[in-house]
Amino acid sequence: MSDTGPLTGEHLALDLVNTRPSTEDGRVDLLDTPARLATWLTLEPALAAEVGDAVPTAADLAPVHAVREHVDAVVHALLRGTRPPKAALRGLTEAARAAPAVRELGWDGVAVTAARRRAGRLGVRLAARLAEAAADLLTDDAVGRLKQCEAEDCVLVFLPAHPRRRWCSPTRCGNRARVARYYRRHKNPTP
Repeated sequence: MSDTGPLTGEHLALDLVNTRPSTEDGRVDLLDTPARLATWLTLEPALAAEVGDAVPTAADLAPVHAVREHVDAVVHALLRGTRPPKAALRGLTEAARAAPAVRELGWDGVAVTAARRRAGRLGVRLAARLAEAAADLLTDDAVGRLKQCEAEDCVLVFLPAHPRRRWCSPTRCGNRARVARYYRRHKNPTP
């Protein structure tokens, strides 16, 4: 992970929200093109079944962006301790409803198999899977531990595994904070 790349490894719904980080030039969208969406999808193994061999197109961006905005609205309401917007909750429900997962039965030569499959365009399938991931996160008791990175210029969110975690990433914001703290201590040494 670099300062310009997506933060991954959090809950899938948070990884989605974190695709709009702050940079020196303001917030950037790491899913603004089909190619960048495809790159992010390769970093998210939980989405491999939805993607398969499909290649994202411009039409796939809008449903994914809509789910991201809904998840972002709910997550930030929870961080503020306020009621999540009804429209965001309804939007997530509608996204999940647009491409419900069906257990597709098959035969592998030895036994009956069942695989979860969705119908529809890639973007609609991704949006449905991401909305379901958001529902899983938002209804889990762990959501009460949700934090926003304490770095001054960072907007990323995470679920800390350790209660003392303060930054989205030790290499992204944690290292910058430690370097800044070192610089402040050594800039004006006392005689």
